[in-house]
Amino acid sequence: MKIILISIGTRGDIEPFLAIGELLQEKGHQAICAFPDQFRNLAEESNLQFVSLGLKFIELLQSNDGKLAMGGRGSGLEKFLATIRLARNQTDASKELLNRQYELVEKEKPDRIIYNGKAVYPIIWSLSHFGKTIWISPLPYMHYVRDRTHLAFNSNYGPFLNKLTYSLANFGLVTTVMIAKKWLGITRKITREQVQDALVSNKAIYTISSSLFSRPVYWHKNLKVLGFHQRRKTINWEPDGPLIDFLEKHNKILFITFGSMTNPESEEKTKIVIEILERNHIPAIINTESGGLVKPVGFVSELIYFVSRVPYDWIFPRIYGTIHHGGSGTTHLSLKYGCATMIIPHILDQFVWNKILFDKGVGPKGIKIEKISTKSLEPKVLELINNISFKKTAEQIANHMEKEDFREEIYKAIVEA
Repeated sequence: MKIILISIGTRGDIEPFLAIGELLQEKGHQAICAFPDQFRNLAEESNLQFVSLGLKFIELLQSNDGKLAMGGRGSGLEKFLATIRLARNQTDASKELLNRQYELVEKEKPDRIIYNGKAVYPIIWSLSHFGKTIWISPLPYMHYVRDRTHLAFNSNYGPFLNKLTYSLANFGLVTTVMIAKKWLGITRKITREQVQDALVSNKAIYTISSSLFSRPVYWHKNLKVLGFHQRRKTINWEPDGPLIDFLEKHNKILFITFGSMTNPESEEKTKIVIEILERNHIPAIINTESGGLVKPVGFVSELIYFVSRVPYDWIFPRIYGTIHHGGSGTTHLSLKYGCATMIIPHILDQFVWNKILFDKGVGPKGIKIEKISTKSLEPKVLELINNISFKKTAEQIANHMEKEDFREEIYKAIVEA
C-alpha cells in the first residue's frame, strides 16, 4: 500500500508517526511522511520518504508571540494579547498547511492516510474514502471520558458538563473543516452532519501506554488505545568520552530538558536550575537542543553536564530521574526506563500529563514554566531526588510498559479496511 502520514505540531506530535512509518516500511509498504519542514531530518534519519508541509507553522510558534503564549513570563493580559495575535497571524500558516496536504493527497492518491488532530484535509478526504483514514493521538482525553473534560479544559466538572466540553471541541473542529472546504474551493456538497458523522465513525488510535490512560469500556469499537510506539533513535549516534566519564563518576543523576519548547527567558530559567543543583550537590545533565535551556557562557561545573543532542532511549536507562516539559514522548520514555519524573508544563496537554504523573505517584506535581523561581522549584527538586517511592513506582510502570506490544494490532488497524 501507499500510506501517507500527516502530522502537524511540535516534535512530540511527530515522533509517533515516525515509529509507525518505520513499522509500515518494515512490512513492505510505501510510507510517505508529510510534516512541517523543520522535521525533515527526523524522517530522513528513519529512511522515510518526506514531503514538506512548509515552514510557517513552526515559525509562528517560535515567534515572540508564540514563545510568550507557550510559557514566557508576562501578565495574564500580555499572554492573552499574544494568543490573540498568534491566532490572527495563523491564517497564512493554516492555509499553507492545508494546501500542501491537499496537493500531496491529490498527487499520490494513497490507499490510507494516517493523521493527527491538527491535520484537517484527511477528514474531508475520508468522506469519499470511508475506512481509509486513521486518526492518531499521543494525547489523552480527545474522545468522551466520563470523569475528565476534553484535554483543552483539563478538569473534571462531572459527567454532564464533561461531555459538553467534548461537544464544544467537536463543534470547533467541524467548523474548521467547513472553513477548510471553502479555502480549498471544494464545490461538492459537504454538510456539517457528514463531517460530524465522520469524526464519530472514523478509526482512532491513541498511542498511549495503558498504564497511563486506560480505554473506557463504553467507547465504540473504532476507538483503541494501543500503547506507546518508539522509533530507533540511536541510529548513527555515539556518546562522547566526557559524557561517559560524567555518567561513571556520578550517582542519582537528573536529566533536565524542555524538549522542543522555547521561551524568551531561557537564560534566567537555566540560572535558577543551576543554582538549585549546585547548592544541593545534585549531578545533572541539561539538554539545550531547542533553546528552552541554555549553557551560560564560560560556565564550568563538575556537577552539571550540558548536551545539545542525545537519544533519550540511550540516556534515560543511565539516570535516576527527569525534569521535563511534559511532552507525550518524553513522558512515556522517562517512565519506560523507570525514571522518577517531574513535569514543568508549558502548554495544554503538558498540564494533563503533569496531573496524570502526579496522580500515579512517580514524582511531585510540577510548576508551570512561567512560575519557576528558586523558592518554588527547589523543594520540588529535592522531593524528586529524595523520595524513593517515586523511583519505585516509576519502575513498576516500566515493568508494565515492557509487557505492552501492540505493533501487530496497530498494523492491522491501519491496513485492514
